[in-house]
Amino acid sequence: MTELSADPRATSARPSPATAAPRPGPLLAVLLSAWFMAQFDFFVVNVAAPSFEKDLHAGPAALELIVGGYAFAYASGMITGGRLGDLFGHRRTFVAGLVAFAVTSLLCGIAVNPAQLVGARLLQGFAGAVMVPQVLATITATFPVHARGRAMAWYGVAGGTASVAGQVLGGLMLDADILGLGWRMLFLINVPIGAVAALLALRFLPSVRSARRARLDLAGAGGVALTLGLVLVPLAMGRTAGWPAWTWICLGATVPVGAATVFWQRRLAARGGDPVLDLTLFREGSYLAGVVTGAAFMAYWASVMFTLTLLLQGGFGLGPFEAGLAFAPTGVCFAASSLLSRPLVQRFGLRILQLGSVVTVTGLTALVLVLRFQPDRGALPWVVVTMAVAGVGNGLTFPQLIGASLVRVPARRAGIGAGVLTTAQQFGGAAGVAVIGAAFFALAGGVPSASGYARAAMWTTVVSVALTCVVTVLTTVIRRAADRTARAEVERAAKAAKETKVTDG
Repeated sequence: MTELSADPRATSARPSPATAAPRPGPLLAVLLSAWFMAQFDFFVVNVAAPSFEKDLHAGPAALELIVGGYAFAYASGMITGGRLGDLFGHRRTFVAGLVAFAVTSLLCGIAVNPAQLVGARLLQGFAGAVMVPQVLATITATFPVHARGRAMAWYGVAGGTASVAGQVLGGLMLDADILGLGWRMLFLINVPIGAVAALLALRFLPSVRSARRARLDLAGAGGVALTLGLVLVPLAMGRTAGWPAWTWICLGATVPVGAATVFWQRRLAARGGDPVLDLTLFREGSYLAGVVTGAAFMAYWASVMFTLTLLLQGGFGLGPFEAGLAFAPTGVCFAASSLLSRPLVQRFGLRILQLGSVVTVTGLTALVLVLRFQPDRGALPWVVVTMAVAGVGNGLTFPQLIGASLVRVPARRAGIGAGVLTTAQQFGGAAGVAVIGAAFFALAGGVPSASGYARAAMWTTVVSVALTCVVTVLTTVIRRAADRTARAEVERAAKAAKETKVTDG
């Protein structure tokens, strides 16, 4: 499988002769518009949380599921979405995912109660899981090696800025109250955008099909989704429901369901099948470190965007647009450092990932101190500054993380390895919103004041500091593995040169 490969050697996909020379500019613009839209819709609902509470009477559990349910469906369907691209062609699957994303966005926009919105968000996440794997698959299959790194850098920029643009543009649309639709426009805007993007995709995307026709592992995909759901749903709903028996039954069932899924994956691999999870990858320490690092990073990032939005609107009394605008410097810093990360890594190596995570820890630690000593609206300028510092660190770390984690993974398995990494990141985001979001509501109290919101944001940011410390430690493992691989390649090259010299002599 090649869909999510960051390794140029890993692709086995090939464009058809008729479309072997696509126009790179329009091609990349169409692909990244879909990736931007998928990431944008994960974060845009943060700024609309108070609107959901007011218009739909959504409680804390529903809010967490509106945000985290999308990420859960996205994560659980990602690898299967990539396999669909193998089977039916990446352009066809990409267009189908775009259309499905537009339709499910329409369902979100016309929802009349929290249950309908949560259900529509789950469907929207599954649609994103069909659409997004084709983005990297097409980049890997159609861009020449010398241009692929730049395309991947823009991929990182698009994803990072989308997370912040969701806050800023979402707040602007809510404040403008376009056509009197309020929060519904946040979803309905995807309908015309998706339609136009689908038409442009048919025009500019090459017809790419994988040389190896991987088979669908529906049982494995279902097992992974069920395992993730058994964790996320009770964590999101347990606190507000009073932790009834079903929540503990679900959490307890995670172990046997997960074990059965692993057993099936091993059995399928032994029979020569195509399991959703390649369990042999986890024997490589740097890859396992990459999986945990990606999950920890997204758990911090998704949850801090969720909780700080609640703080800014509920605690500091900002309107949606003002709250979104407070994140604009974070987005600018993320985009700028993302573009700088690739040349910096080329010059200084993967130490840049460690540097980025240290910068993020610094920004978040400063935010904790700000909220500790000034738990009111006067802290707002410092919240903006400290989050901008964290944005710089995020941009140095996140765009390079998948490629760095795959450094010791064989090229033939880099695609499925990247798919698991991306799935772990999305699961981390969903779990972060569910767990840290629940902790935020518990700490804020039943009828929270500004100081209550600030106290809750402070303690949940402490958790984010701990998660980014984990990222810092694990990027050290990844860097050392990359250094060993680089030394081995130099030694092999020197040996080959020596053997060639002896033979010529």
